Amino acid sequence: MAERIVVDPITRIEGHLRIEAKVEGGKIIDAMSSGTMIRGLEIILQNRDPRDAWALVQRICGVCTTTHALTSVRAVEDALKISIPKNAELIRNIMFAVIHIHDHLVHFYHLHAPDWVDIPNALQADPNQTAQLAQSISRWPKSTAGYFRDVQNKLKTFINSGQLGIFANAYWGHPAYKLPPEANLMAVAHYLEALDWQKEIVKIHTVFGGKNPHPNYLVGGMASAINIDGDNALNIEKFNLVGKLIDEALEFVEQVYVPDVLAIASFYKDTAAYGGGLGNYLCFGDFSTASNHDPLGFLFPRGAILNRNLSEVLEINPRDPQEILEYTDHSWYENSKSGLHPWEGETKLKYTGPKPPYETLDESGNYDKAYSWIKSPRWKGHPMEVGPLARILMNYAKKDAIAHPLVKEEVDTVLKGLGVGPEALFSTLGRTAARAIESKLCAHWMKRFFNELIANVKSGDQRTFNAEKWEPATWEKECKGVGFTEAPRGALSHWVHIKDGRIANYQCIVPSTWNASPRDHKGQIGAYEASLIGTPMVKQDQPLELLRTVHSFDPCLACAAHLVDTETQETTKVEILR
Repeated sequence: MAERIVVDPITRIEGHLRIEAKVEGGKIIDAMSSGTMIRGLEIILQNRDPRDAWALVQRICGVCTTTHALTSVRAVEDALKISIPKNAELIRNIMFAVIHIHDHLVHFYHLHAPDWVDIPNALQADPNQTAQLAQSISRWPKSTAGYFRDVQNKLKTFINSGQLGIFANAYWGHPAYKLPPEANLMAVAHYLEALDWQKEIVKIHTVFGGKNPHPNYLVGGMASAINIDGDNALNIEKFNLVGKLIDEALEFVEQVYVPDVLAIASFYKDTAAYGGGLGNYLCFGDFSTASNHDPLGFLFPRGAILNRNLSEVLEINPRDPQEILEYTDHSWYENSKSGLHPWEGETKLKYTGPKPPYETLDESGNYDKAYSWIKSPRWKGHPMEVGPLARILMNYAKKDAIAHPLVKEEVDTVLKGLGVGPEALFSTLGRTAARAIESKLCAHWMKRFFNELIANVKSGDQRTFNAEKWEPATWEKECKGVGFTEAPRGALSHWVHIKDGRIANYQCIVPSTWNASPRDHKGQIGAYEASLIGTPMVKQDQPLELLRTVHSFDPCLACAAHLVDTETQETTKVEILR
């Protein structure tokens, strides 16, 4: 008889996610992904000035900060037919690369690594052997026995005090942990280093956007005035700082992050056998190398892959009203008309679930009720996975893509180093490795865009803003636009309908809307749900393997308003229902 595991909330993610899984024979045979937060910004934006939308929607999330602002200004610029200067496009690309690298490293070390690294076990490590291990995989200068001994002593102080602090509340000692003590100690040291490093890379956002999180954007370009000899603009000193930070990021990614991921992955090759899920992948594309954000010049290519068929990449069109539709049959919204294109989308809240606190979302077990605040977007009727794995696969499969040769070389090198075939990409392991590969690519691309920016400024072009259509009097009476990007977690799109100079409708489909979606009108499951099926469970009261697979997506369910239970103080619940 199947047993039900409930994990609510999933921790070490942004937002509130509940997973209910059915386990039989030591494996998950079915799952429900429930987003238990409301995002109401679409309602807040109605009747506002579209030039202000970026500042509001950027508050959807402070983790993947900048992505919603970027997507929003693109949506408005698309609607108003605004072209931006080359410098503005390059600055946006640099800032976008920053958030990809920052987000992927924070995800791996601080959100995902505890699923693979048994931190207290690091106390059993020999610092000399740890140094030998670290030196065998990279040239990182800190990899000395004395350094690892100091980290070990610091960790010992935490543990002996009985207060693990940032390392509390985990399944330490779980039999699914496989790293030797020396690898655990190396990972703990780099966890702490990444905490220091991540606050440095975001300084690039403060240079170009004034602050972080939530740097400033501007419809028509960037609010980043360039004056090489000035004091209150982008000058030589600030450009030199950005160049230095880019070089440091590239070094940390290549000498710490990527080697760590590959070293840890070599002990967990069994995770290449599960977690693949849907096998359908979607990318909108980004990192433009051409004018006017032309998809033909994207380093992240656009396309769709169905049923793991890498021999065929299908074309997509975000403007086609029949391609992307959102369904609410299993979501807590008024179902006046399910299956709407975002330009016609609705956000009418209607909670019909059980009164919290509850044990299960659907006692019938048939999933015939609404069980999530997340809608179910579908591309041509298909549930899709988005994210780093989708992008790497798209670039790997799309032979005419600009970055295909480089991506193929990087992927093949990783597969060969791990001793696995391309089929290993479709897994929990593949999803985690894809982030590391992508971070290395983004670091090099960031340097490329920075060099292009410097060259363009040296040629005499200092423009970062196009004011031709800034005034509402220059706009059409009614227009629609779509902005898209490839956020760290996947395909992100904003859709705006402008009427009489104001926002008539605004809809966002974020990466976790695709990945965390509940069942649709046909009963098709979402990416999280599909990826969990087949996941083995060693200890059902400590669902570590479930967390590994869910965390491999880096879930983000951040919203404008939260559901709060005022009657109980319970914040975490893991239970098995027989």
